[in-house]
Amino acid sequence: MTDEVRIRVLFVCMGNICRSPTAEGVFRKVVSDAGLDAHIRVDSAGTHAYHINEPPDRRARAAAERRGFVLNNIRARRVIDEDFEHFDYILAMDEDNLLILRDSAPEHQRSKISLFLEFAGLGRELEVPDPYYGGAVGFERVLDLVEEASRGLLETLKRESGFD
Repeated sequence: MTDEVRIRVLFVCMGNICRSPTAEGVFRKVVSDAGLDAHIRVDSAGTHAYHINEPPDRRARAAAERRGFVLNNIRARRVIDEDFEHFDYILAMDEDNLLILRDSAPEHQRSKISLFLEFAGLGRELEVPDPYYGGAVGFERVLDLVEEASRGLLETLKRESGFD
């Protein structure tokens, strides 16, 4: 296997300061721990431009750091048209952002857009709840869901792409 990026994954929430940067940081570590960071690129973005260039929410960073995930190098950005061409998987944190992405994407790119928690195997729970207006427990719940979905996503990518 050569050192080349074969898969590009974009995580998306509304403002790109809580859920999607958490998913980016967690999945980046899962990919790195599997020795696949030369082959899988990870990014995150928001459907809205509320927090452009801001770091993730301090509560999200603190919760992630307690579990060994680093979010400090991430800055919020908005989804752009080129993302639909560039990324192989565009994973929304909830139904609202999924619909926004599907409405924004060219028709031939819509099949790559889905809910992130579809990879978690949790059954009916398909949305990562927005912890922004809640307390610390919400950020911990987001991490629980994101870690589970990250493991499932990596297994799917390994199976579909032939990674060892």
